[in-house]
Amino acid sequence: MSAEEKQVKLKGKVIIQGKINCETGLRIGGARESLEIGGLENIMIRDAITNEPYIPGSSLKGKMRSLLEKAYGKEIDIKNRKDIHTCSNPQCEVCRVFGVPAEETEKATEGLLLTRLYVRDGRLTDESRKKLDELREELEVPYGEVKWENVINRLTSKANPRQVERVPAGTSFDFDMVYNIYEEEDINYLKYVFQAQRLVEDDYLGGYGSRGYGKVNFSGIKIVFNGLSEVYEMGEKGKTICENKRPDELLKEFDKIKEDLERELKQPT
Repeated sequence: MSAEEKQVKLKGKVIIQGKINCETGLRIGGARESLEIGGLENIMIRDAITNEPYIPGSSLKGKMRSLLEKAYGKEIDIKNRKDIHTCSNPQCEVCRVFGVPAEETEKATEGLLLTRLYVRDGRLTDESRKKLDELREELEVPYGEVKWENVINRLTSKANPRQVERVPAGTSFDFDMVYNIYEEEDINYLKYVFQAQRLVEDDYLGGYGSRGYGKVNFSGIKIVFNGLSEVYEMGEKGKTICENKRPDELLKEFDKIKEDLERELKQPT
């Protein structure tokens, strides 16, 4: 059966929420329309209204996908300038969770065009916002710090100092992910979301990771199942599967999480 012929029906959504904690300074680059004299060139991304730093969902999702591709040795078509792995294997750990780009419909067998995982932008926690507000006069820039770096030309020994804007260590962001379930087998692939989070913890988020930036951890993770009928038709609250967990704990307890989700999925509608 082709992707066009396959009937797809949403059965429920798994809501994954928690905190991303910066153990070292975090830099996710932003853009500036003009560079003022004496201004910072290496700025971090900020909300256009509040001026607060945030973690783009695309940055987090892209890092998770990239690390999962490497963990499972997934091929990337560099020859054709493709920077992500795509395939037509319905059991692919990456494509099943993250989907296949719309322009590659020839690989969209068994509903692989459907992205199971949505990742929202991560916003400052109330606690971190309050703390950074209190430090406003001590910080070089609003809600951030400026780190001086010095690049040395190995041929001429000439120094090239620069300033980098980043989120200070100790800052936390709220994260919110949605995992769509179209068929019961999708529950099995939820573990790859937790595995990708765990991989990020031992890698880095954002830029300049090889220089010590971007070490983060995930904490306080809560998983809620929103049944299609109960939540989206009857207006009831979702079923909390577990809460206050870390990725490693979710991986150890995945069999129990899977069992609970399967039970909720089979509830009469």
